[in-house]
Amino acid sequence: MIKKISKFQPESFEFSEANLLEAKNEMKKYPKDKKGSAVIALLYLVQKQNENWIPLPAVKYVAKLLNLPYIQVYEVATFYSMFNLSPVGKYFVQVCTTTPCMIRGSQKIKNLCRQHISKNQNELSENKLCSWMEVECLGACVNAPVMQVNEDYYEDLNENETEKIIQSLLNDKLPSPGSVKNRKNTSPENGKTTLLEVKNA
Repeated sequence: MIKKISKFQPESFEFSEANLLEAKNEMKKYPKDKKGSAVIALLYLVQKQNENWIPLPAVKYVAKLLNLPYIQVYEVATFYSMFNLSPVGKYFVQVCTTTPCMIRGSQKIKNLCRQHISKNQNELSENKLCSWMEVECLGACVNAPVMQVNEDYYEDLNENETEKIIQSLLNDKLPSPGSVKNRKNTSPENGKTTLLEVKNA
């Protein structure tokens, strides 16, 4: 995947006081000469602090904290798909289109994202709150179709419920995650069909 790197970069980046403390705690988990092992954790902290994306000055900042060459941190940031190098908005919507989700209607979910968020993937909505993209398996195939918003999963989607979720996001409200059918975990939709009797040992 070729990553889109924003042309618009802030002049500098620093962790908030709370995140700097968390970053230092992450670095303490490793020997002094292996602090670089905390690079993924620190980049993830950057992304959480900076509305879901990592500006290039933050890559340099992390490199300095870890005493690593800038290019090594840049390589990590560009390699992993979980890191965004351009703005994605406060609510980043990822639509799974792998086979189980595709069979159960992910194309309709994508069409709703095009209709309500932005015509193209990786483009911000008009109010700059949202963007969306198509992704490979999110690992919740039993509850397909599925989409991820930031760190939360929305499962067993249909067009009506998806539209409600998207409209809530565009109104700066994050709906409760989980199955829209109130399914518990990955239990059968219509209740258990096996192991119905409890036998005493």
